[in-house]
Amino acid sequence: MTRVLGIETSCDETSAAVLEGRADDVTQRSLVILSQDVHSIFGGVVPEIASRAHLTAIVPVVERALHEASMTTADLDAIAVTHAPGLVGALLVGVSYAKALAFSRGLPVVGVHHMEGHIFGTSLDHPEAVPPFTALLISGGHTLLLDVESWGHYRLLGGTRDDAAGEAFDKVGKLLGLPYPGGPHIERIARHGNPDRYRFARPMTRRDQKPGDGDYFDMSFSGIKTAVRNAAQGCDLDAERNDLARGFQDAVIETLTEKTFRAARMFGRTRVVLGGGVACNRTLADTMRAKLAEIGAQLFAPSPRLATDNAAMIARAGLFRIESGERAPLHLNAYASLPIPGMVGAH
Repeated sequence: MTRVLGIETSCDETSAAVLEGRADDVTQRSLVILSQDVHSIFGGVVPEIASRAHLTAIVPVVERALHEASMTTADLDAIAVTHAPGLVGALLVGVSYAKALAFSRGLPVVGVHHMEGHIFGTSLDHPEAVPPFTALLISGGHTLLLDVESWGHYRLLGGTRDDAAGEAFDKVGKLLGLPYPGGPHIERIARHGNPDRYRFARPMTRRDQKPGDGDYFDMSFSGIKTAVRNAAQGCDLDAERNDLARGFQDAVIETLTEKTFRAARMFGRTRVVLGGGVACNRTLADTMRAKLAEIGAQLFAPSPRLATDNAAMIARAGLFRIESGERAPLHLNAYASLPIPGMVGAH
């Protein structure tokens, strides 16, 4: 039984969690997430403000996570911390604290890739969400479609060629005069929109596409965003805001669903796992679940608490890395961009 403290500071959530277990038999003992609501004033995350807020919050958040787990640092076996990708200043707060704490307590530390954390995170809600499976990671900064043969072995099938799905939601939310982040607000008002009023193109989903084509699994959301902007400029926005939100959301969801369906069918996967902040979108999960039923595949979507940035998923991925014999040196650094370890291209 290994007890791992996870630390996550890649963007604007300061989070700590404690997990214990071995292999896929894992128990989440605690999870604390402190969100920085101040960024909504600016319509996006301000890196300098985020970094300073992490400095203030990191110690009490970790102490709270240990308290909720009824543990002290003496009970821990290792520390896992997000070291890439993300805002470098924010990441450095978590990495520096984790290394100092590990050194002072004589504990091993491992650096965890934030997106690999999302691959593992859903299994904390659904123990059946284990490889092999198709994974769709959708957040404000990433949109990745993977075939996960086993933990630590990831085949990149496709991704966005421009805006990430979450980024598109935020930008369209701003166009429609909605608060930041845009995703939850778009989903809320889209429920009242007319699905036939605006039908935007579904990029890279032509029927004549076939496996091996460069755009068979890839996605693009910039064009949908531009189409919404052009439509909004030519209408009474107050009267048609809900319809525009519905048209946009339908286009994004159908694109994501079609690409994921293709991947699951091609590789014969009966499990599909969602991860990342956009996985909070219940309309997306419902649409994808219905489509995957056509091939007998089951969808696993995380709860909102485990879909957004959190330290439990970092501890879970860290447990795998620790059990694989990995240990990070004390010069472990933070990186704004880094490939997921164990990931290979589609070809």
